Amino acid sequence: MSDSPNFVVVAGLSGAGRSTVADTLEDLGWLVIDNLPPSLLTTAAESLTPSDALGERIALVAGSYQHQEDLLGFLESFRTSSTRVRVLFLDAPTEVLLRRYDQTRRRHPLSASSGSVVEAIERERELLESVRQAADLVIDTGDLIVHELKSRVVDAFSQPDSEPFMQTTVMSFGYKHGVPTEADLVIDCRFLPNPHWVPELRPRTGLDQDVRSYVLEQPLTISFIGHTLPLFEFLIPSYIKEGKAYLTIAFGCTGGRHRSVAIAEEFGRILDGNGHSLRTRHRDLDLKEI
Repeated sequence: MSDSPNFVVVAGLSGAGRSTVADTLEDLGWLVIDNLPPSLLTTAAESLTPSDALGERIALVAGSYQHQEDLLGFLESFRTSSTRVRVLFLDAPTEVLLRRYDQTRRRHPLSASSGSVVEAIERERELLESVRQAADLVIDTGDLIVHELKSRVVDAFSQPDSEPFMQTTVMSFGYKHGVPTEADLVIDCRFLPNPHWVPELRPRTGLDQDVRSYVLEQPLTISFIGHTLPLFEFLIPSYIKEGKAYLTIAFGCTGGRHRSVAIAEEFGRILDGNGHSLRTRHRDLDLKEI
């Protein structure tokens, strides 16, 4: 067993899913210390070792308190003292958080000082923006149901972390449904010929061979892949060397069903064949066309 625990710090907006993440990490065998005020995070981290933590994977879940800005100072000092610290930040749109609070009939922890739930949410968002910017992984839970959030956590934290490892995700999305907040690199594929305007291809997706052939055999696509692939082959090892824990490469088209899906699948196939460990995800593939 390693002498240095593997820590993950879970932070984020109240109502965005910290409890669900804590339960999922616990199911994965992590020692979870939940609802800690930022002022106690340092004490907890310093007092835990693999032997007395009954394991080397420790999750510290930051609680919702007035002085959220203290969390950034903790993260900065904590990262200088440990080589294995990852920060997961949970986010969600204000209207989604408002609906969740209305459904659960719980009070927002900052509502007493802010006057309304909306003001409390926006105040907390403001306080935590610097923490969000410092996070290794941001998950927007606005469109996720519980089992989807659990699946994302399992994908992110079930891998062993004793060796340098970066989880790379190649994903597709549709611009009309919004740019994914977790994306590190966003590439617009709307310059490619669109199968949507081919009647026999419109009801199909980029997972179907006829759509893939239509997209990938275009001279413009061949040139695009030839120019873009060397960039990824340069960036991925550089990110790993820098210690980045997660990399999400997002390809977008209008609806997220044809061009971006075919391109994401092709880059995933090529990068996997070149020895890069990655996952492929299609965010908007199952959404109905408008």
